[in-house]
Amino acid sequence: MGQVLPTHRLAHSRHGGLAQPAVTQAIRLLSKGPFAPDPHRAAPDRQHWSLRNVCVDPFSDLPTAYTTNDEDSHLAPSAYACNSYSWVHIFPEGKIHQAPHKTMRYFKWGVARLILEASECPDVVPIWLEGFDQVMHESRRFPRFLPRPGKHISITFGQKVDTEAVFGDMRRRWREIKERAEKNEPGVRDLPVGALNDELLNGKEAVELRKEVTKRVRDLVLEVRQTRGLPEEDPKEGLVETWIQEGPKQEGKMNDESWVRDI
Repeated sequence: MGQVLPTHRLAHSRHGGLAQPAVTQAIRLLSKGPFAPDPHRAAPDRQHWSLRNVCVDPFSDLPTAYTTNDEDSHLAPSAYACNSYSWVHIFPEGKIHQAPHKTMRYFKWGVARLILEASECPDVVPIWLEGFDQVMHESRRFPRFLPRPGKHISITFGQKVDTEAVFGDMRRRWREIKERAEKNEPGVRDLPVGALNDELLNGKEAVELRKEVTKRVRDLVLEVRQTRGLPEEDPKEGLVETWIQEGPKQEGKMNDESWVRDI
């Protein structure tokens, strides 16, 4: 997702995180559009094409540009009905993680927002990738920019998930949380798809539900991983608390012999 939507990394920018506009756009791309770019609409002078605004629609008089930091402008793909129910490919770890035993980091909670907040539960297909660390390992030296030839890459697709059986109960809980938030703050009812108030973003119930959804998604990927004959992971691998023990170091070789890079 971060390669096709302008995404900020929280480790590098205060504009990153769970509520950033890229997540809103992804939720809307999984829903029935079109959507106005609110609440992240770019300034009026950034809505029309110019040499300064090249990432907007030169053939439209409608406001279709959104901003990620109150200064830039980008064409909102969800502003076009033809982009409804799009395919959104995500890497939920949120960074490069190359581990010697092919284990995974914890998944970021944005994946839960995509599943809970889309107008209909999107189809979910778990995928397991292997071999890219051999082609472009983070420890590689000169010529670092060149992929290493002669390596084997494996891409394993799991079965399409029965979303009602796996996520139906969680989406119902999300609707109940939203209904209570609307009673506490009537304006919540008018929030556009992909926009949240503080209670829905940071409230305890909402946070705990996102954790559960994210774990369920990670378990689906683990099932595909196991079909590759890899040993079972330590359950602690999927916990945020485990990775906090890495300390402040963000990138490079970690104590567990894995290599990490935030891109």
